[in-house]
Amino acid sequence: MWRYLIPISIFVVLAGILAGGLFLKPNCIPSPLIGKPAPAFSLVKVEDPTQQLSSKDFIGHKYLINVWGSWCVACQQEHEALLRIAKQGIVPIIGIDWKDDMGMAQRWLNQLGNPYTATGFDPEGHVAIDYGVYGAPETFLIDEHGKVLYKYVGVMTDEVWKNSFLPRINNESGVKESEGTTCS
Repeated sequence: MWRYLIPISIFVVLAGILAGGLFLKPNCIPSPLIGKPAPAFSLVKVEDPTQQLSSKDFIGHKYLINVWGSWCVACQQEHEALLRIAKQGIVPIIGIDWKDDMGMAQRWLNQLGNPYTATGFDPEGHVAIDYGVYGAPETFLIDEHGKVLYKYVGVMTDEVWKNSFLPRINNESGVKESEGTTCS
């Protein structure tokens, strides 16, 4: 009887730890970039491949970087919210088309509408790697000095925009820089 007690006890402890993990946010990895300069990039534009999109183009303005792909189901879920946010004109939204096909990305934007001020094409994912992206969609808020203020992992919704991004954009009190990453 005792020889079974130790393996059963170990199993119960491990099962408890794993079950506890189900109630945590396993897909949430805090960004080490919060409060630091955003990685610089220069990419070909999806809208016009003869032009370049550079992070330097937006210095002096707060802006969003939204990492997406035409292959991404969750990106399609957030697209309508991004269109509504873009219509508000509060901050420019920069798209980073991640590990995608240029033609598919262009069709996506033409058919569903384009919420982006500009979209950079990142077929190998080098820029996404620099930003610590591990899945799409992910959205970053960059301040006017080029510093990463916030990272959101998951589908952008009107509620996320209102509760997580707008207070940071408007520099409302009560928002701590240490609260820089949220996961869905």
